[in-house]
Amino acid sequence: MAGSNEMTFNLVVLGRTQSGKSAAGNSLLGSSDFKSYCSPRSVTTCCSLGRSCCILGITRRNGSELALRVRVLDTPGYPHSSLSKEQVRDTVSSALAHHFGEEGLHLALLVLRADLPLCPDESYHTIQFIQELLGPTWNDFTAVLLTHADKAEEAGFSEEAYLHSASSTLLSLLSSVQHKYIFLDNQKSIIKEERATVLRKLLNFIKQNNYQVLPLKHNK
Repeated sequence: MAGSNEMTFNLVVLGRTQSGKSAAGNSLLGSSDFKSYCSPRSVTTCCSLGRSCCILGITRRNGSELALRVRVLDTPGYPHSSLSKEQVRDTVSSALAHHFGEEGLHLALLVLRADLPLCPDESYHTIQFIQELLGPTWNDFTAVLLTHADKAEEAGFSEEAYLHSASSTLLSLLSSVQHKYIFLDNQKSIIKEERATVLRKLLNFIKQNNYQVLPLKHNK
């Protein structure tokens, strides 16, 4: 994954418009690389790569602390307000191959809003879209990132209560990705300790997958 004293992992954020992909990417990087604001139309129209600074205090190897570097690919949402499915898919596929083609992808983060229900049609089309991008082993390299968890908490839902009340559609999706999911509190995500907690969970998912990477190439 990197040199003896350094570890890098490659992530891509996927999801529908206004799900919080760009904001989540910024939280993971500890930066404001990606444009993120409320808008009546899709904000992100092209892919862009963000790189974190050296992050310490996350993991160790053979008793020594490792420096962690995170690379996040931000992508246009699907469905998109001005791009077709084919345009979004081709744009993302090309960017994945360009940025991660040599090293491979460690995790795709499917970004969903915890304060909005996941409907069967949306889940079906989202999974279909990810399968087209990542291939038949998509679920081994996909985790769900539930943003706006603070709003769910304000409504009285703990993580356990939220999952207990979740729709069968969401529970089925979580099951399909081996229950790799993270709740992201948008109010706390800028806090260093909260970010470290999220990164440790992501690293644990990657460890569970034996540090495998998904090889990427242009579909054309």
